[in-house]
Amino acid sequence: MAEVVLFHHVMGLTDGVRALAERWRDAGHEVHAPDLFEGRVFPTIEDGFAYVQSVGFGTVIGRAADAVETLPSGLVYAGISMGVLGAQNLAQNRAGARGAVLLEACVPPSEFGSAWPADVPVQVHGMDHDPFFAEEGDIDAARELVASASDGALFTYPGDVHLFVDSSTGGYDAAQTDRVVERVLAFLDRV
Repeated sequence: MAEVVLFHHVMGLTDGVRALAERWRDAGHEVHAPDLFEGRVFPTIEDGFAYVQSVGFGTVIGRAADAVETLPSGLVYAGISMGVLGAQNLAQNRAGARGAVLLEACVPPSEFGSAWPADVPVQVHGMDHDPFFAEEGDIDAARELVASASDGALFTYPGDVHLFVDSSTGGYDAAQTDRVVERVLAFLDRV
């Protein structure tokens, strides 16, 4: 069993994010899904992004760090889209990370001031034509990151939508999410 922290995307801690966390719990893992937006949930990516810009990305990343302060160090850090920022930062910089699962986003490890720790396993998942993941450089950052990890994997899925793992969004893809969940659960079982 792994202990996981799942950070939500820019629309907030939606029912779909909660449902994804519950699927991992149902498989026997302990999953924390902190609310980084203090109860706010937004109807669109644009609305959520406007909120993040108003408080600052640094504030949201800081809230992610605050959310794990009382948790043990041996965590798997997971994030969806914007939530990847908190997950990736903590996996790189908080001692004892057991792994990272980065869904629908990835940034160069240099964004967090250090190289990816070679001993921290990582999976990155995204759609191959997602305008945010595939066309804004995230997929290139993912390739760089998994190449630097001793245990890294990049999985791409056919499609062109963002937030496809969230069942409460219009871009939800149940079949591809099932594939993501299968791969993530296998990863969690071995880290």
